[in-house]
Amino acid sequence: MKQLITYRIHQTAKIANQDMHNAWLSLPKPFFILAPMEAVTDVIFRQVIDYASAPDLYMTEFTNATGWLHAGQKAIGGRLLKEQCENSRLIAQLWGADPIAMKELSMHCKEENFAGIDINMGCPDKSAVNTGGGAGLCKNPTLAAALIEAAKSADLPVSVKTRLGYSRLDEWEEWLGHLLQQNIINLTVHLRTKREMSKVPAHYELIDQIISLRDRIAPQTLITINGDIRSRQHGEELVNKHPGVNGVMIGRGVFHDPFCFSNAESSTPDTDKLLELLRLHLNLYDKYQSQTKRPFETLKRFFKIYIRDFEHAADLRHQLMQTNTTSEVREILDAEVSKKSHLRQHYLTQ
Repeated sequence: MKQLITYRIHQTAKIANQDMHNAWLSLPKPFFILAPMEAVTDVIFRQVIDYASAPDLYMTEFTNATGWLHAGQKAIGGRLLKEQCENSRLIAQLWGADPIAMKELSMHCKEENFAGIDINMGCPDKSAVNTGGGAGLCKNPTLAAALIEAAKSADLPVSVKTRLGYSRLDEWEEWLGHLLQQNIINLTVHLRTKREMSKVPAHYELIDQIISLRDRIAPQTLITINGDIRSRQHGEELVNKHPGVNGVMIGRGVFHDPFCFSNAESSTPDTDKLLELLRLHLNLYDKYQSQTKRPFETLKRFFKIYIRDFEHAADLRHQLMQTNTTSEVREILDAEVSKKSHLRQHYLTQ
């Protein structure tokens, strides 16, 4: 018990001595984060969501530290591209299994004025797991701790995003307990194991036990929950039901509603507003394409976010999927708007 009390005092003192500009320390209760998503949460989509209904923090796409160390920007593309106005709310999400690479990329992120480092220890993708990174770290707690210490060399707040374990649900207490002992500013828990992927509902029944574990080991560490959370309203319901949760992370929910971080009552997004967001997305794609080098095909994955919930939406999406340039997309959208305008005028004059 004496050792535990000494540990708590030591860890709390470390947190207290951190830079007062630490973005995590000035967040509302609860705070909301847009989850890091590969080929999704780039500088373009973050600005779209910021325009629609901004969360409190953003995370970049997954950025491989080892690739960056050996090949620089060629290895990571535009994954760390950002605007200066994002600095205070943007966390660099890094992954890998090499502490030296993690240290070097973290220090680079410090130079680039990111608000913090988040280490991905939950990605189930084979390319990450097979190299010892992502969810593969659930099976290598010693390496996980070494990566956290390496990232701290940059003197930025370090957080971790992980899952409940690798194969079995009963791994969660030992694994999360180990991470909580590493003096991280925030622990985001995707409430599934690696093996479960997204095939089962998130394990909300474990939230209270996770909070209790945090309170015993590292009460100064923030806990963020992730998994199947649809909207701000849904997140707030979970926080009210499970006191002690500090933050809510929304990932796939943003594909169902890009306005999901809004304080407004949840409802079907307005078609005109969705089309407005699509036009903004097109403009931003054109603005940044020379830097991100993203081919036009990657833009098409977003069409389903904006073209939905109205008559002939599927037909319109099909037309857009045949396009090859943003100009072609705009022409189809203009024709659709013009057609609706003529129909509206026709009914008004009847």
